[in-house]
Amino acid sequence: MTLLLRHNMIFITGKGGVGKTTVAVGVALEAAAQGHRTIICEVGEHCRAPEILGVQPGEDGDEVQIADGLWSTSISPQKALEEWMARQVGSRSLMQVLARSNAFQYFVAAAPGSDELVTMTKVWELTQDDRWSRRAAPPYDVVVVDAPASGHGMALLASPATFASLARVGPIATQAALVHDFLQDPERTAYVAVALPAELPVTETTELEGALAEQIDRPLTAVIANQVLPRRFSGPELQRVRASVEHAHVTPAAARASIAHAGQVAEQQTQLRRLRRELRAPVVTLPYVVAERLGLDDVRRLGRAAVKALD
Repeated sequence: MTLLLRHNMIFITGKGGVGKTTVAVGVALEAAAQGHRTIICEVGEHCRAPEILGVQPGEDGDEVQIADGLWSTSISPQKALEEWMARQVGSRSLMQVLARSNAFQYFVAAAPGSDELVTMTKVWELTQDDRWSRRAAPPYDVVVVDAPASGHGMALLASPATFASLARVGPIATQAALVHDFLQDPERTAYVAVALPAELPVTETTELEGALAEQIDRPLTAVIANQVLPRRFSGPELQRVRASVEHAHVTPAAARASIAHAGQVAEQQTQLRRLRRELRAPVVTLPYVVAERLGLDDVRRLGRAAVKALD
């Protein structure tokens, strides 16, 4: 088992638009390929993993098999909250009545963070032997969480500790404490940030590491720098290209493209050095894939490369 895949839960977050879902699906595919019963869990009312694999997604909360050894689910906070409340009152039918009542809506409004708590509890339950929603279903060896962007992701992670301290006693406090302990356990939960090698994503990643240490008392397990451009020219080669441009009446398009590419590479390398300098977590890179749209084989290769780099 690789160092990353030894964890029961791999929580993947980062700034929006950095390729979180691609990385999450790739890691989940690699986990399944290595023989782990795996599920990729998307938080929110979207289910992109099945689409990447060309499979019809299920309804919110359904666990749909999308490849050998790999399942997919999405968690709607509202639906998760109703399911959690049904557990407390002991009746789904009664909960359906309550969910339509004004009193229930007032309860939700008066308990900020309740959506995050029940969502995180639902994710945690996927790793447990005793699953209230699907008692006959075995737990998953690896749960890959395609989490929301960093800010909302941290709200999810912080909610169990918040509710455990507020409730102190009773079933809510007990369950919240169990989830919080799981999130703090370095043997069971890994935290991976995906970033582009650019200024804003790097800044957000450094802030994420600080927030994670403050609220969960855990460091990032790893940072994956995505879409890293290859260095195509050595220093002397680039000097010759620039010299040819200086003496040309018309700058060839290839020369302009080469110089622009070199500038992008230099900026990315500056940000990669910053990531490695400012973060405690190991930083690994994934290459930029030249394609109008990534294919399934591309996603598999990226996932395999990410897992192998973290061995």
